[in-house]
Amino acid sequence: MKKILLLLALGVMFAGSVSAQEYYYGPRRVVVRHRRPERDNHDDFNRVRVGVTGGLNLANTVSGYDNNVSTGTIAGFNAGLFLDVPLIYPLSFEPEVLYSQKGYSANTPDGHFTSREDFIDVPLLAKFKLAPGFNFLIGPQLSFLTNTTNTYSSGFTVTEQDHQNNNNGNNTFLDGVIGVSFDLNQNVELRARYTIDFNQGDGYGDSYVPDYRNQVFQIGLGIKFD
Repeated sequence: MKKILLLLALGVMFAGSVSAQEYYYGPRRVVVRHRRPERDNHDDFNRVRVGVTGGLNLANTVSGYDNNVSTGTIAGFNAGLFLDVPLIYPLSFEPEVLYSQKGYSANTPDGHFTSREDFIDVPLLAKFKLAPGFNFLIGPQLSFLTNTTNTYSSGFTVTEQDHQNNNNGNNTFLDGVIGVSFDLNQNVELRARYTIDFNQGDGYGDSYVPDYRNQVFQIGLGIKFD
């Protein structure tokens, strides 16, 4: 009986202590921490970004006068720098400076002919964010021819001619560019483009090099930096 009375007394004392604390200090606060929402990796539209790019060129030509004339495709590469400048959603401006390899191949009565041309390309593109991670690009491009290498192959004989510029034709071209890009993550994008000359090249004035317009299919990666 004494033990029961002792336990009851201790219980009353504990309850009184808790009631006194609530009276003087108020009820205990419960702090709820809200988790900060995760950042969307694709939601970087309002940031100016600088990047490097590189990829594969698949180049050939179309005739300036005869659409039935076609040439073979040769592989090259492109590499350079770009700038992504937001204007007003969903439009941004993307200027670039690229080194780009172009040219074509053709079978002639005297053998196989290959023309490889080195260009400095300056695309000035409008970029539209059509959906998170998906962009459409279109715009003009200035292309500056820096070097041409023509190779004639006939049986076991190979003749190579190297030219610093196209003396009989145009050294500066105005192109059109259309393409898309896919944001793989916040800093890496996959690119695919098509470019074609608006003005014609005169070639070298012989039967091996007709009037032509360069066209290039490009695929590559762009890497952006903060």
